[in-house]
Amino acid sequence: MREVALRQDERLDDLCFHGRHIIQNTKEFCFSLDAVLLAHFLPIKARDHVLELGTGTGAIPLLIADAASHIEAVEISPVMAELAARNVYLNGLEEKIAVREGDYRKIADLCTAETFDVVLSNPPYRPLLCGKASGRAGVARARHELTATLADVCRAARYALRYGGRFAMVHIPERLAEIFAALRANQMEPKRLRLIQPREEKEPNLLLVEAVVGGASGGLRILPPLIVHEADGRYTREVRQIYGME
Repeated sequence: MREVALRQDERLDDLCFHGRHIIQNTKEFCFSLDAVLLAHFLPIKARDHVLELGTGTGAIPLLIADAASHIEAVEISPVMAELAARNVYLNGLEEKIAVREGDYRKIADLCTAETFDVVLSNPPYRPLLCGKASGRAGVARARHELTATLADVCRAARYALRYGGRFAMVHIPERLAEIFAALRANQMEPKRLRLIQPREEKEPNLLLVEAVVGGASGGLRILPPLIVHEADGRYTREVRQIYGME
């Protein structure tokens, strides 16, 4: 890890992965468990060219950098794009990860069509009029569809992916029907689904889904649910393994 000077409202966090660290701005949106789960959900191959739509602080590229051939990370916020680029430099991964400031609703301005093997996204979960948006602009953009909708992210993923390419996303269960409709409207067929439960007795509050461009209809695999916490509040063994705690 290279030395870095933290700015006002910034902190340095340990990613608990290959000695990597990440700078986060406490006044912006900080990555959380959902990003970590997405990074571990989809197997990445050594030849894969990967695109992340809405990278935030750049946590997902840092977690998958060793597996992929090359990663492009797009971020609409100038503050977060610059922070993600600093995190790439901090960890010495400039040859593997490129951060681009831009709006993936205008994906044709950011990349050539059908050139990526994998697209990942942790998009805003809530429609604009659903729930109260945060007073912090960066947090509001990350949680509510202020700048991009579910349809936008699926359109961008399809544009970027080659035929047979894979798209993986973390989202919320109550929008599952919309998710499947948006995927299929963009020639992507859902192939794997995993629900995330905060505790064994609680209903799922997140989901992970993988879709394939041009995939045959049907054949969806429902994976066993991932339980995040034990009854006593500790992380389950699977989550501890994901975080590199054991």
